[in-house]
Amino acid sequence: MKNHLSDRINSMSTSATLAMAAKARELKNEGKDIIGLSLGEPDFNIPEFIKEAAKEAIDQNYSSYSPVDGYADLKEAIANKFKRDNGLTYGPSQIVVSTGAKQSLANVAMVMLNHGDEVILPAPYWVSYSDIVKLAEGVPVEVPTSIDTDFKMTPAQLENAITPKTKMIWFSSPCNPSGSVYSKEELEGLAAVLRKHPNIFIVSDEIYEHINFKGNHVSIANVEGMYDRTVTVNGVSKAFAMTGWRIGYIGAPEWIAKACNKFQGQITSGANAIAQRATIAALNAPVSSIKFMIDEFHKRRDIVLELLGEIEGFNLNVPEGAFYVFPDISSFFGKTLNGTTINNASDFSLYLLEKANVATVTGEAFGNENCIRISYAASEKELREAIARIKAVL
Repeated sequence: MKNHLSDRINSMSTSATLAMAAKARELKNEGKDIIGLSLGEPDFNIPEFIKEAAKEAIDQNYSSYSPVDGYADLKEAIANKFKRDNGLTYGPSQIVVSTGAKQSLANVAMVMLNHGDEVILPAPYWVSYSDIVKLAEGVPVEVPTSIDTDFKMTPAQLENAITPKTKMIWFSSPCNPSGSVYSKEELEGLAAVLRKHPNIFIVSDEIYEHINFKGNHVSIANVEGMYDRTVTVNGVSKAFAMTGWRIGYIGAPEWIAKACNKFQGQITSGANAIAQRATIAALNAPVSSIKFMIDEFHKRRDIVLELLGEIEGFNLNVPEGAFYVFPDISSFFGKTLNGTTINNASDFSLYLLEKANVATVTGEAFGNENCIRISYAASEKELREAIARIKAVL
């Protein structure tokens, strides 16, 4: 049957994070006590005021097709949020609301990339970037970073990666999977390189902006010369624990936003009406309304770093945002543990699942073969138990 499918789907990778989550659910259904630290999904319930806004929208009969690029008052709330939190001015015609930030990214790839266009991806990068680029017939160009530089790309690395075929650079800050946060100075260093190459565009994925333990998120669109060539991607999944509501959005140059609107109109049309109304309430609320979640993630990060630091062979940095740690576990490669030989990060991640009943994700899926991603978007009790199990089997 595979021969009847398109080359496009046959060449596409399965999302490693979703695959590991599915494997963990399968083992749970078999009766195994699996602790899932593979998905990037907050374990909090969404704030009550957002639920109330959704209920009110149902009562007000928001059940018809929504505008393809989002309700006007939602786009106004997004514009206000960009101004308040990021110092960025986007008009309604520069904003497109989509079914999750993943669709926002796919829209941009499909309207910007032609066959053979290169997209620079500082590695590690979010698992779907590479396949989204390939789906749009682009060529992902990985720029490897290491734990020694907090998994951040330097200006020299960026300069060396640029070729006549380079069309875009995609990155996230705070980063999934490393939790790294680019400072203003670091972004200015990258921008200094990009100013020499005016035909390269930027996708800045800022979905984790509020889960930032440094407290000073910086958007690269705010750096001199970058606004007119940057697509700022965001959404409500992470900071507001609204993963299942599927609302993402972009702020972009008007010509890019109009192209995304045109493309989305042929693929999904407008995003869910009720979720859009709830998002207005979420974005209009002060950031202080979700501070309790951010504080808890900060506390969990410190616990996880302390406990993992007690395990010989884990090389750790201190992530400054998101809710992941990305330890280098290459010291285990070539070793045999309880009869299992560990050749790579995938072996290590599967070993933890099978022997410790703890689900993580191999770093190979994120463009780094020496690491695994551990999500601490789980309760403190689960985190302590999971790391105790990991320690026991190592």
